[in-house]
Amino acid sequence: MSNDESDDDFLIERYNANERTNHWITAISFVLVALSGLAMFHPAMFWLSILFGGGQWMRLLHPFFGLVMFVSFLVLALRFWHHNLMEKSDILWLLRIQDVLSNREDRLPEVGRYNAGQKMLFVTLVFCMLVLLPTGLIIWRRYFSAYFPINAIRFAALCHATAAFVLIAGIIVHIYAGIWIKGTMGAMIRGTVTLGWARKHHPRWFREVIRNRPENLGLQAGDERQV
Repeated sequence: MSNDESDDDFLIERYNANERTNHWITAISFVLVALSGLAMFHPAMFWLSILFGGGQWMRLLHPFFGLVMFVSFLVLALRFWHHNLMEKSDILWLLRIQDVLSNREDRLPEVGRYNAGQKMLFVTLVFCMLVLLPTGLIIWRRYFSAYFPINAIRFAALCHATAAFVLIAGIIVHIYAGIWIKGTMGAMIRGTVTLGWARKHHPRWFREVIRNRPENLGLQAGDERQV
């Protein structure tokens, strides 16, 4: 298995079924939260409320979608936080961002399970979630807003909207990167990537998996059965 062609004939596990389910629950709840939130943010986008059965249902459901998203993301964050700690090599990776954009990965420091860009996105999403939850509770009229002064509610609404837009922008970047880098989407759909993909984009992680979990090898491309 010394060349990319033979590497592409074998798959390696990147995410197990539980991790993928956790990811997609978070993703689906995010879409529901984002669409309902945008509908409430500006009259020009109120037409999105049709997707939720009208304005009243949308206002009722939005906070519950948000709670599901937060809890699901919390589980996701607890699963992967230790893979997203910044290292010295990540600083060098960021300094060579032009090589990243030009797909000159041979000039980059070796990447573990996640690169510096993914780690920065992770931190951004954690920060946004930690802002969205308390501010969302403060402006939740049905249950909590009556306990707060109007100035606190207004400030919470501003912080909530700002964090929401940062979160949406971050997810757009996340989706774009997943499409841009060929073979990445399969990791969250099938749970596997090719050996060539792992060797090229995450060489340090690739070696760790080969050394510590050799049972993850042996999946033929196009055949998801363990051999």
